[in-house]
This record gives sequence, structure tokens and C-alpha cells, in this order.
Amino acid sequence: MPLTIPAIDDRRYQDLRDEGLARIRVHNPEWTNFNRSDPGVTLVEVFAFLTESLLYRANQIPERNRRKFLALLGIPLASASGARGIVAFANERGPLETVMLPAGTEVMAGRIPFRVEQGLDVLPVEGRVFYKREVTNAPAAMRAYYDQLYASFLAPPLAPAARLYESVPLTGADGVDLARDTVDGAFWMALVARRADVAGLAGDELAAVLDEIRERIAAKTLTLGMVPWLTSATRQLVPGGAADPGGAAQLACHIPLVPPDGVLPAAAAERVPRWRPLAVVGEEVLARPGTVQVTLPEKAGLGLWADLDPLEAGVGDFPPAIEDTNLESRVVTWLRFSVAAGAEARLLWAGLNAATVTQRARVAAERLPEGTGAPDQVARLGRRPVLPDSVRLFVTRSTESPVTESPTEEWVAVDDLANAGAEVPVADSRLPPGAPQPAPRESRVFALDAEAGELRFGDGARGARPPLGATLVVDYEYSEGREGNVNAGAIKGGPSLPAGFTATNPVRTWGGADAETVEEGEKQVQRWLQHRDRLVTAEDFATIAWRTPGVEMGRVEVIPAWSPALSPSEPGAAPGAVTLMLIPRRDPEQPDAPRPDRLFLDAVCAWLDPRRLVTTELFLWGPTYKKVWISVGIDVAAERSIAETRQAVEQALRATLAPLPAADADPGPRPLLPVFAPEPSPQPRGWPLRKPVVALELVAAVARVPGVTAVRELLLAGDDDTTSRPSVDMQGLELPRIAGVMVSVGPAMSLADLRGTTPGTGRTGFVPVPVVPEEC
Repeated sequence: MPLTIPAIDDRRYQDLRDEGLARIRVHNPEWTNFNRSDPGVTLVEVFAFLTESLLYRANQIPERNRRKFLALLGIPLASASGARGIVAFANERGPLETVMLPAGTEVMAGRIPFRVEQGLDVLPVEGRVFYKREVTNAPAAMRAYYDQLYASFLAPPLAPAARLYESVPLTGADGVDLARDTVDGAFWMALVARRADVAGLAGDELAAVLDEIRERIAAKTLTLGMVPWLTSATRQLVPGGAADPGGAAQLACHIPLVPPDGVLPAAAAERVPRWRPLAVVGEEVLARPGTVQVTLPEKAGLGLWADLDPLEAGVGDFPPAIEDTNLESRVVTWLRFSVAAGAEARLLWAGLNAATVTQRARVAAERLPEGTGAPDQVARLGRRPVLPDSVRLFVTRSTESPVTESPTEEWVAVDDLANAGAEVPVADSRLPPGAPQPAPRESRVFALDAEAGELRFGDGARGARPPLGATLVVDYEYSEGREGNVNAGAIKGGPSLPAGFTATNPVRTWGGADAETVEEGEKQVQRWLQHRDRLVTAEDFATIAWRTPGVEMGRVEVIPAWSPALSPSEPGAAPGAVTLMLIPRRDPEQPDAPRPDRLFLDAVCAWLDPRRLVTTELFLWGPTYKKVWISVGIDVAAERSIAETRQAVEQALRATLAPLPAADADPGPRPLLPVFAPEPSPQPRGWPLRKPVVALELVAAVARVPGVTAVRELLLAGDDDTTSRPSVDMQGLELPRIAGVMVSVGPAMSLADLRGTTPGTGRTGFVPVPVVPEEC
């Protein structure tokens, strides 16, 4: 049976008051007035109130002792994690020159500070991103007109057909799939002069300013920020290695290779643009949000073509046509970014002069209480929770100290003071005479509790004590936790930005999580004592994965000795491999079928990697949703609403096949059991893996809905089935997803009518042709 914390005294105010008045007749018989107006009764009530307060405090002693025992176990609470994001800078009104912003530059979202992770050059130009989106609904007459207009481009050897497109700016509101949504598998960035630099200029004056801009940005480093669509991601932790990002595609950059005079050859077959590749250095921005750097060529390599025919602009491999003539006149040069054919590249946002930022605030030279020279001294920081890797402690001995070494020393953080060296090194008496003594371990160390913001020092034998009167000064950074997850556009600028500069975040920030509370930490103590923060058993994987900071976990399924790369296979076929199927609690894009994105898997990967055994190969995958179609015919009770009953039946079917339990159910890891204890009944965790969808089971779920008097028929089919079948199999990491459901009163609707038809499209060789929008 569970241990109940005893109460020292459970009496309350009324009990104490009644007991006090009852004793009056024994100890003071002459006192006969017990009305509330009597001063003596008032005094009894006052002391009853004070006694109740004292008893309340006394009853906290077992709770305080229990928490003290937990602290002695050395199980720290999980600290807060800072949010991360992308910030785009713009030199709108500053001088016409490239300005370098150093790492650590602070930008603000209200009162919440963010700091730039890596310095960057902010170019004095604007970056406009476009892509060529195919016009699929063009009428036949329009297509015939453009075929005639561009007949010379459609002749061999160029291309046998035209594909109409429109130039669409990439704003961040809607993403783009470079393979499916563009005609050329690329997105284009126009480096554009600022409005203030070319206002009112035209002709030679405009050309002179553009040449000056080319000279100012020549040989400079362009920093491109990108945010990909973060879906359909997987991660693999190989034995003894780092995380495999899943074969992210590589980004290629090209700039126009223009003749010195800007004039193309006269022959039609030779009037095609040539492109010069530029090296792209940086992160895998097609796998996770980040930045890449591209070094621009010299001024001679930043030009544009000077003799393009009006019909040539935007055709084929030329940059997309821009209908805004004011914007087109300000273009300095174009950059084309693309990936290899067939590679997956889904892009949400791309922009110029971008940098990654983390939510953290810096505290410099905070003065701590002076050293006492006593063992086990504890100092508490002024702000918390603390980012662990940011703490630097400097100890300065007092002027009266007899030590002749440098008075100021930097002490380092360690995980455990038990491994620290002695304050005064002594020889190991266990070694025989003449044996070499081991090198002394560092003693000037401290242990950090990041969540509480406490620095603990040694006792002299294990870690040095801060000298008496020593000055302790510490630099550190702290985080606001979940408050750092701000919406797009929340970052407005920064106090240290140069005049005329602006900053904004084009997408929301992510990854911020609050520190673990005491109550949450106490719930994990029993589990921690079993797994010791190491991934050994299947229960360890589930329990530790659920504690990943910064993510909302909805479901964790652990499949030992199984690799999804060997599917179809059964668990046990891949010794040394462990597969975790992870489902987030929420997915705005697919609420009914949540999928983990790359940021989600990166957070879990970073959390599990240092805790796994070096020989374990760990696969982090999301579920594979298999579509099912359901048509059911029912009879409804006469007193029931048909509309409400049909809706209830549909909700029952979706709840039965849902990958996650209901919002009010607890899908967390199962409670720990003693060894050899029988397995309890499973908790609600969503549709089980490898369980087929059986039509008779769905019939039972429909029959239990109030108001359904009979289930006439239930038709079930998979996505590839043409007729109804009794069950749909699920293999590997497959889970069912309802593609279509129809509840009918009476006979069930046929599956053919439920599915409908979808026309197909085919594509052949082509040349991209811009469409000129019609104007009134």
C-alpha cells in the first residue's frame, strides 16, 4: 500500500477553540460568561488562531524532510531552455556601406531579449525572393497565343513546349515545394537598391548609383536565412556516432555570368543565360531553420544583361519577370538557389541579412557573498533559471591572504564535487614507496544547480573552499523559458543596433520551455532511481523521451530490436537497434494525424543522445498514416436527432482510430512495476501499432453510440482498394487515418461515390514563359 505522509496534528481552529472553552470549567470555575463579547473568550479565540497557524507549519515538516531527502539524492530539476529563432536585419536608412554586426548583438521582443549567435555582414540592399509558379488554369486560347508568341523559343534545340508561369514573392505566409510548386526547381533572390538611394533617379544617374552599390557589396559575404517546411522528418543515432539528419539536400547558388559589355550574342540559339556557381557555406537549411553564407564576386561579376528583348525577359533560365517596373529598375543583380533534381526541398521563408538568435539575457560581474572559508559554502545567483554552459566564476583573494599566486582565479564547473581534488594535495598512502603519484585533480571547482541558480563549493577534501574574505564575481546568462516563444514580428529592434537599422523575426520562435517544478520533479524520482538517466530498457526509453524539454509529447512507442529500414520485419530482427515512434501533441497542419517535424525530432535527438548506450542504434521516426475509407448505414431512434446522432457516430469512429488519446486522457508512460509483476491493462494511447482495422470492431463502436438502434452496413476500404474488405492491415509504423467517412441513415453510401474522382496531369519537356497579367 502507498505510504501516507502523517500529520503531526490535524486539529483546526474550531477544535482548538472548543477545547479551550471546555477547560475553563476545570481550571477556572468562577468564570461563567462564555459569550463572544467576553474579553477572555476573545483571547481564547486569538490563541486558537495562532495555534492553528503553528500546527500548519509543523505539519509541513514531513514534506520539507521528504524534499530534503530528495535533494540529498542529487537529482536536479530540469532547467529552462531558451527559445531560438531567425531574425532578419535591414539597413533601411543607414549609410550606404556594409556593416558587420558581431555575435551577441541584442534584439528585443518587448521586454524579452534575444542574442545573435553568429556575426554577419548587413549589406545595404534589399533582398526580394520570388519563385516561378506554374499557371495551371490558363484557357486553351491563352496557351495557343503564347505558343505563337514564343514560337522561336519552342523550336529545337531549346524545348518542344511552353509552360506558363507567374512570378510570386515568397512572403512566409504560404510555403513552396521547389519540386512541385515551381517550374524550374529554384527560388530567386533579387538584390535591390534601397528606395532612398534611387528616389527620383533615372537613366544614367540611376545606373551610376547601381554601379556604386555593386562596388560597395563586391566581395562581401551575403547571409541568407531559410526556414524549411519541417515535416516528414526522421532521425537516426548510429552506434558511437552523431545524429544523422536524414540525407538533407544541398543548396546550390548561382549568379549571372554576364559578358563584360552586358551584350548577348546575336544568334538566337546562343542568347541563353550562363550562370556562375558560388560556394554555399553554413548549416543544412533545407533540414532545419538556419543561415548560409555566400561570398559575392567582384564588381565585374555583379552585372546584368543590357540588351534583353522584351520577349526574352523571364523566359527559360532568365530570372523571373517582375511586373513592378519601379522594383525592376532597382535590381542590382540576381541569385538563383536550387537543389538537385528529385531532392525534397520545401521552403517556408527565405531572406537576406538573417541570423539565428537565442533567447537569453546576460548578467555581467554579479557580486556574490564573500568567501567564508567554511566547508560546503553555497551562493545563490540573482536571476534564474541559469543556462548551464554560460557560468564563469572569478575568485579574488583578499589583500591579507599570504598566498603569492595571482589574486584572481577562474573556477570551473563540475558535475559532481565528489570527483574534485583536495584543496591541499597529499600523497596517496595506499601506494608503495617510490611508486609514481597520480596527477592531482583540479580543486578550484564548483557545482551548479541551473534550475535553482545555486553554486555549491567543496569541503576542502573534495573541492576547494572559497578563502575567507575572497571576492566572488560571476558572469552568467539566464532564460525566460516558455515566454521566449513569441509570434512572428514580435522582435522589433535592439538597443545596440546602428542608427537606421531594423530587425524582425519573419517566423515564430521555438524551443523555449520552463524549468521543471518541484512537483513534476518528485514524480520522476522513482523512475530516475530505476533508469539512472540511462537508456537501457524499453521503459527507460519511454520515460526519458517523455521528459524531453521544449516539446509537447503526445505519444511514445518503443520497439526494441527493430529497424524501420528493414521493414517489413518483426521486432527482434535487428539486435542492437531501438525504434521510437514519436507523435507530438499538436500539429496545426494535420490536427487529426499529427507528425513530428525536424525541430521536434532534433530536440528529442539532442536529449536522448548523451543518455543512450554507445552500442545502441536509435531510430526516431514519426508514424506512417495509411488512409482508410468508411461508409456506414444506421437506423436512428425516433426520439433522437438524426443530425446529432450522425455527428456522434462520426466522432466515435474518429476517436476509435485516432493516433492520440482524448485530450482529457493521460497518455504518459505506464507506472513502474515491481519485478515479475503482472502487466496492467493498457492506458489509452491511441490506435495500437500493427493492429489491423477490422470492420466488425468499427461496427461495435458505432452500435455503442446513443441513439443508434441498428447498424445496417459498414463498408471499409484502404486507399488502394476498389471494394469493401473485412479488414485493413497495418504494418511497421503505420497508423490509420480516415480519408473519408460518410454516415447515412438507411443503406450505406457506396465507396465509389464516397471517393469521387481526381483527374491526373502529365508533364513533358518545356520552356518557362512568363504570363503578363491583364490590366483594365
